[in-house]
Amino acid sequence: MFENLSDKLQRSFKTLRGQGTLTDENIADAMREIRTALLESDVNLAVTQSLVEHIRTRALGSEVATSLSPTEQIVKIVNDELQNLLGRDTARFKFAPQPPTVILMAGLQGSGKTTTSGKLAQWLKKGGHRPMLVSVDVYRPAAREQLKVVADSVKAQIYEGKLSEQFLSSFAVGGGPASVSGTPEVLRLAKEALRDARNFGNDILLIDTAGRLGIDELLMDEMAALKAETRPSEILFVADSMTGQDAVNSAKAFNDRLGITGVILTKMDGDARGGAALSIRHITGAPIKFLGTGEKPDAFEAFHPDRIVSRIMGMGDIATLLERAEEKLDRGKAEQFAKKALSGDGFTLDDFREQLRQIKKMGSMKSILKMLPSVGPFAGMAEAAENVDESQFTRVESIINSMTNRERQDHEIINGSRRKRIASGSGTSVQEVNNLLRQYAQMRKMFKMIGGGGGLKAQQRMMSQMQGKQKFGR
Repeated sequence: MFENLSDKLQRSFKTLRGQGTLTDENIADAMREIRTALLESDVNLAVTQSLVEHIRTRALGSEVATSLSPTEQIVKIVNDELQNLLGRDTARFKFAPQPPTVILMAGLQGSGKTTTSGKLAQWLKKGGHRPMLVSVDVYRPAAREQLKVVADSVKAQIYEGKLSEQFLSSFAVGGGPASVSGTPEVLRLAKEALRDARNFGNDILLIDTAGRLGIDELLMDEMAALKAETRPSEILFVADSMTGQDAVNSAKAFNDRLGITGVILTKMDGDARGGAALSIRHITGAPIKFLGTGEKPDAFEAFHPDRIVSRIMGMGDIATLLERAEEKLDRGKAEQFAKKALSGDGFTLDDFREQLRQIKKMGSMKSILKMLPSVGPFAGMAEAAENVDESQFTRVESIINSMTNRERQDHEIINGSRRKRIASGSGTSVQEVNNLLRQYAQMRKMFKMIGGGGGLKAQQRMMSQMQGKQKFGR
């Protein structure tokens, strides 16, 4: 997420390294590099020009601290301007004074509205809310069925409703949404869902609306009528971040007609170049509220502008990483492992396997490494993330699974014949089994030295050995 933009900006900053002061000439060079970085990351041309001009004006002015190097000054200015562009504060949700709060999910077909509706419902449930879902896409029966499946997966209540026979017959004869208005049917379903939400004590109603392959008046008229009927507290535009400028244009069209209150960017785990986030915020003025980062229901996070800017500037996102750890990891198991690992007896391969499973709950190792800052002791982590073999963790777990319970409790009994059997059972090689056992033994020794107060020099020597030896699982 935003790696493309971050990498290109980091390269643009390198043009100033070694310069003693900021001059018109080196500022011009840096601005040219930054402009190219933004455009190549699919940032809207008007947004790019505005951002670069703000950076240039500040760089040429006297606002920057004289104690900073040229590179540090430009980095600070770019950081500040990106903060101004994306907003300084995390967007808050608007709730109706009298429940249920209505949230309209808007967007084009294929943007991920239905899946995102389910993710948002789960996110709201974690906050103590009782959301109800309803699909008013009367044109595609599969869309309504999909929302039912999504609602079941997150255990959220759904109002299914039935389409009237009159609409179904007219829709079949008319030939589809381009020629038949389903607005009366849409409004009826919305009103019935609103009534049920009140009756069942649901404090939020999420309305998954119909989409089109492109903007058309029929769609906009229907959305306007739905807005007037339900008086939503939030109109969230769901945009596929991989569509780049198309997402920006669609967001502008919806905002001009409906006045969207926020944006949810989906597919941020894909090859999105990050430009849509910067562009939509500037073009519509509506804050980005959430990011969809995968297919699973929990691959969904609140948008924190300061954290995103930190990622873009190569400073990592420790806050989100800690939040993810707090949410995903079992603190009791972690404390139990630490106590056991630092004791004289050390930890078993069973304990080691459990820790691998705990780490996998936080997401891919690549995503974890990319949240670390690319400076100081973590320098090079972003590059290392690109070379991470995620399948290696699966192979390690398979090796441990192929061991008997006695072998997992006492690794020293694993002789040559046992290693061959374990390799065969796990579909790996004897060399991989040997590597795992050797590194496991090194980790046990290191933890015991630290727990036993083996001396600072001994600990440093052990850490040096761990870093200098072969990579994990290699």
